[in-house]
Amino acid sequence: MFPFPLLRLPGVVLCEVFKSLNIEEKIKLSLCSKKISIQINNAQLYSQKVIVGLDIRNQHIEVTSENIKDAFKIINCSYTGTIENPDMQQCQIEGHTVPVFSFAKRITTFWKNDKEGFLSVIRHLMKIFQCRFSINNDYNSVSYEKTISELFNLQVEFMKLTIYLRGSEDEHSFWNQISNKFGLVEDLRITCVFDPDFTPVFTSWPQKIYILNSDWFTVESLLTCTCSTITLWNSTLGNKDLDVVLRKWKTGGFQNLEGMKIIGRNITNKGTAVLEMRLMELDGMVIQTDDGSKKATFKLGYQSIEMSVTVSQ
Repeated sequence: MFPFPLLRLPGVVLCEVFKSLNIEEKIKLSLCSKKISIQINNAQLYSQKVIVGLDIRNQHIEVTSENIKDAFKIINCSYTGTIENPDMQQCQIEGHTVPVFSFAKRITTFWKNDKEGFLSVIRHLMKIFQCRFSINNDYNSVSYEKTISELFNLQVEFMKLTIYLRGSEDEHSFWNQISNKFGLVEDLRITCVFDPDFTPVFTSWPQKIYILNSDWFTVESLLTCTCSTITLWNSTLGNKDLDVVLRKWKTGGFQNLEGMKIIGRNITNKGTAVLEMRLMELDGMVIQTDDGSKKATFKLGYQSIEMSVTVSQ
């Protein structure tokens, strides 16, 4: 059979061809030549939306469709010297000539500088697909912070982002650099250790926030929060704070709120009245906003309160 002259197709037809490719086909085709890569880049706005999962510790990248039925993995490795293998291809990725081994549903790329290679692959994927990112890491590192900062600078969207603050000056600086960019994050998860010398300050908010150790998160912080879902574990907020928060919600505050859960030792049935009731009286109760536009259903547990908000019919 003769080779098919793909690039001789009319632009409109070529765009339809690229739209029909699955994730694996599109990534592998983009590595065949610079001309094809440029054509795929031009069709990026019409490409499928994907979730790019980053495992920064292991330098792995997984690209999946939004319905998770189509997936492809890219493994980044470092090397020195020369790799000689007849099955290896030399591919152009972001201006770098990179040895690549190709397998079903994955490729392995080799870089002199694997950290720069990791970012280069990410930039390449962003030119092919409409990407949202999810970070799989259980610690902060220089590579982690550099990658997150680079992605924020590129104005990408995060489906899920986890931040760990264990008290180092570098982590404090990192937080201050990115705290104004959380509007790009759907689900932000934060784990902190107690640090009397540093209190994280939000200058923007994600859609959802989950804080594991939230003893530093004050009622003043909560009153300015614009998230749709708020979860605070190990909170120091008490009944008096809940009364302030719920009164604000009743009078039209927290416009985006769909759900809130607070767990902490200061939430107690023996404490200050909440909305002029003992705390446990709220369990199972449905309360409307003053204008009747929304209603909240409450669930009480041991040292915890949870509210679910819906629009009134």
